[in-house]
Parts: sequence; structure tokens; C-alpha cells
Amino acid sequence: MGQQQPTSAVPWDRLAADPVTAARYHTKVYRGGGPDACHWWLGAISDSGHGKFRAGSRTAGTSRVVTAHVLGWAIHHGAAALGPSAVVRHACDETSCQNPTHLLIGERLQNIADFQARRGLSGHALGDVRGAAGRAVAVRDAILTAEAGAQAAAIVAALAAGHPSGERQDTLW
Repeated sequence: MGQQQPTSAVPWDRLAADPVTAARYHTKVYRGGGPDACHWWLGAISDSGHGKFRAGSRTAGTSRVVTAHVLGWAIHHGAAALGPSAVVRHACDETSCQNPTHLLIGERLQNIADFQARRGLSGHALGDVRGAAGRAVAVRDAILTAEAGAQAAAIVAALAAGHPSGERQDTLW
């Protein structure tokens, strides 16, 4: 959910194919929960809760600050589907998630409909009292400050803090 730059303005194919960019991107992703769990963004986070990343190279003329999950889509699925009206959506509704199996290509209106349908669900990611950015920052900071081996518990606590009522809604997928 949220804003992302127009896909036509960014050379996604060149960025995704750049091994230095891809390696740097992967160092910013926490995958501790396994292949089916959210893979959390550990870098900069925008006011919409999405990861931000400087990709490319100044010398090659490809340097851009991009939305991390869109770059992740291009790295894992290819850039061909990222047309001018394409939006990379989160099936898990976690704006900082980078798990390629949680990302879907779609249109802006689909993304808006998803948000409208699920934002009021009690205990759901979209109902976090801190908003998407506050939730993403809380999870990122919990992972980065947790002792080795304690990240999973830190993530659970960070997510729970956004729902003071104690309610929890599992993802719909």
C-alpha cells in the first residue's frame, strides 16, 4: 500500500541487473523468519512505510533513490512487468516487506481497493495505531537492536505494540 515513483521514470532493468546494486539491496533485508515470513527492510523508510534505497551508479548514470520492494520485485521477477501504470503490491500488507513471494504486480486501483477492504480489520497491519511508517520503523529498529537469536521475539513485540487492544489479525494470504 502507499505511494511509489512512476515505474517508467526508473531504469529498473539496468538496476536489477547490476550485481553491486543487487548485493547491496540484499544486505538490507532481514530474512530470519524463514521463506514464508515477511522479509523486513532494514534501511531507510519513507513516510509511507516503504523501504527506500539508493540504487545504481553515478558514473553509469543510473543512480536513483528507489522504493525498495519495487527494486526487489525487479531483481527477483524481472523488470518487464513494471510498465508505466504498474504497482507492486504487498499481499501481506506490510509496507516494508521484501519477500518476493509476498509481492504482487497490479494496478493502482487494485492497491487502493485492497487498502480500503482491509484497513479497518481489527489487529491487522493496516490498522496499526502508529501508521505504516511507524510500524515499519518499529520493526526495523527492533531487529537492529535485538541480541543475536532474539530477533523473532523483538519483531513480535514491535508488531504487538501497534495494537494496544491486544487484538491480532493474521494476514489474509
